[in-house]
Amino acid sequence: MLWAHPFFLRGNMNQQKSFVVRKADIAKTLKTKPTDGKRLLEPLKSIVAAHTLPMNILEDKNVVNDAEVHTHESDLWLCLEGVVTFTCGGTMVRPWHGKRADGTENPNELKAKTIKGGKKMVLKPGDWLWIPAGVPHSHSAKGTARLVIVKIPKVSSD
Repeated sequence: MLWAHPFFLRGNMNQQKSFVVRKADIAKTLKTKPTDGKRLLEPLKSIVAAHTLPMNILEDKNVVNDAEVHTHESDLWLCLEGVVTFTCGGTMVRPWHGKRADGTENPNELKAKTIKGGKKMVLKPGDWLWIPAGVPHSHSAKGTARLVIVKIPKVSSD
């Protein structure tokens, strides 16, 4: 069975309209003042939502995120600003199922507070990181880090 990202489920893929995210929109997004915690940045957040794009710009400031595993999608990260430390691989300690926006359990995502035995990788501006579907990962930032995240559906012949 082939799983499709929700982006591709809004009708026939060939009927999707192409959309350009302009450099000016990215620049405006990066001018926003950092705040403590984790958030998606405007105006790109609204543009992405309006066009159901499988990407966003995430800001982490002084944050340690929960570990997670996505069973049906891979993550492609690009560090735009700051320094962020990822832990990838290993084993999640006492995982639980993530929640969807409506509060229901998401069987395609696991979360945990920690990863045992993962490899630490530090990303700086311009660095890319590929995390395949099924690989535990987490990230943290001391100070402010801004990253592009692109969700890529797992393609399988099952």
